[in-house]
Amino acid sequence: MTTNIGRVRKAVLPVAGLGTRVLPGTKTTPKELLNVVDRPILSYIAEEAREAGIEHIVFVTGRSKQAIEDYFDHQIELEAQLAAKGKTEILATMNAELARPGEMSFTRQMQPKGLGHAVWCARDIIGHEPFAVLLPDVIVDSSPGALKQLIDIYSEVGGNIIGVEAVPESETHKYGVVDPAGDREGRRIGMKGMVEKPAQGTAPSNLAISGRYVLQPDIFDLLTDQQAGAGGEIQLTDAMARLMQSQSFTAVEYEGVTHDCGDKIGLLRANVALALKRPDLGEAARAALSALL
Repeated sequence: MTTNIGRVRKAVLPVAGLGTRVLPGTKTTPKELLNVVDRPILSYIAEEAREAGIEHIVFVTGRSKQAIEDYFDHQIELEAQLAAKGKTEILATMNAELARPGEMSFTRQMQPKGLGHAVWCARDIIGHEPFAVLLPDVIVDSSPGALKQLIDIYSEVGGNIIGVEAVPESETHKYGVVDPAGDREGRRIGMKGMVEKPAQGTAPSNLAISGRYVLQPDIFDLLTDQQAGAGGEIQLTDAMARLMQSQSFTAVEYEGVTHDCGDKIGLLRANVALALKRPDLGEAARAALSALL
């Protein structure tokens, strides 16, 4: 198995999930297209990928997700109306998000078998090169972006890189958690294992895997025969634990604030936090919130 350092050009965004935690809003709208302030969640994720140097984004979609592909395409009538009305600023913003030629691919996850299976569905498009995975309902408010922070460290150490953040020990049972090894070096932590949603009080650390990864393509071979794990699904963390037997893994506690937008309160917090930071909206948002409270 290879652990050579190759440039990370491609990213997988698994967007086939049903968004059950934010129903009924996701009954007709993919959760990835729910708005945070005035942009869909997915807009922030694609921006983070592009900033990190990703050249090709692979969306693993499911039924009722056609709107995701449409979002990154031209809307001729709308664009013509904006141009005719002189609304050039919003038109430029929309055009900046359009898929560049050959930049995006869309493939189907035909059955809801879990994150590991969704990543495996992208194997033929990724090919035999290192790649990133970004969970599309997690916005990380940071500069530089969380993925760029991971890729910068990957360029130094190679192997596999896992983005993590510290969470309260009482919350570790909700996440995949890394088992640290050796001395910590700044924000880098060696890894000897990981556990998916450990029983409360049994977690090996409080470092939760938070939805950003750089992985070697050998993970696909392991996902091919990976058995179902927690929740009866094929877990990416289980395959990574197997890959760890032959390749290095480094956890990176990135700098930034993480917003779980697949959760109702997390989505609300993201809207408030990012609105308050906006130069054009922050003052009005603060006044509106103060009036409500």
